[in-house]
Amino acid sequence: VQLVESGGGLVQPGGSLRLSCAASGFPFSSYTMSWYRQAPGKEREFIAEISSTGARTNYADSVKGRFTISRDNAKNTVYLQMNSLKPDDTAVYYCKVKRAGNDYWGQGTQVTVSS
Repeated sequence: VQLVESGGGLVQPGGSLRLSCAASGFPFSSYTMSWYRQAPGKEREFIAEISSTGARTNYADSVKGRFTISRDNAKNTVYLQMNSLKPDDTAVYYCKVKRAGNDYWGQGTQVTVSS
C-alpha cells in the first residue's frame, strides 16, 4: 500500500487549496478513504471520509461546509477541496486507508494558513 499526498502550501486566510492523495498497491475502488490532520502539539484528528463509490461522505464539525472530499476511482486518487481556510487549519494533512485491520498512512502534506 502506498499513499502519496500533494497540494499543500502556504495560503492566506480565506483562501483555498486542493489536496490530492494518489493511492497504489491495493484495490482503491473497494475502500473507504479518509483525510486526517495534525497540528503542532496536537493529536492527529479526523477530517473527512468517503465511501468506496463516493456515495457517502462524512466530515468533522470543524470543517463541515468548508471542505469537500471526493475521489476519482479511475485515477486511484482522493481529493480534499479546502475553502475559506483559517489559521486554525494549519497542519500536516494525511490520507489514510484501513485494510485488513491495519491503518496505512501517507507521508503528509503541510498546509499553512497565514497572512
